[in-house]
Amino acid sequence: MECIVLTQKEKDKLVAHAIGQQPSESCAMLLGKKVDNSWNVKEVFLTQNIDNSQTNFTISPEELLKGYQLAEKMHLELVGVFHSHPNSDAIPSSTDKKFMQNNPVPWIIFSGITNDLSAYLLDSDVIEIPIKID
Repeated sequence: MECIVLTQKEKDKLVAHAIGQQPSESCAMLLGKKVDNSWNVKEVFLTQNIDNSQTNFTISPEELLKGYQLAEKMHLELVGVFHSHPNSDAIPSSTDKKFMQNNPVPWIIFSGITNDLSAYLLDSDVIEIPIKID
């Protein structure tokens, strides 16, 4: 089964970013390597939500470019997309599902209600995958 692997430090960084950006959604690019069924995060690239919205997020083209340039410099690839749902559960919204088609990597969502992280991958349908703390 597919899984996404984070260190405790990376998880803490994502949670702190999500809480710090409330009431807006937060977002980040997760860079690393996919080995077999494991999406291994090696670098968390925090980004700003230019929508400044509680229900949507957009990463600016400039920040996306910086993230991809960092990945290339470090010999990594995009292995995940992170964002938060400040006022709802960590379940992909219909908008998330639409954008998951364009970014077929695990999506980690943080719930501002439960303070939980969940990860999802779009296969023929959206499936929840484990988050392993390495």
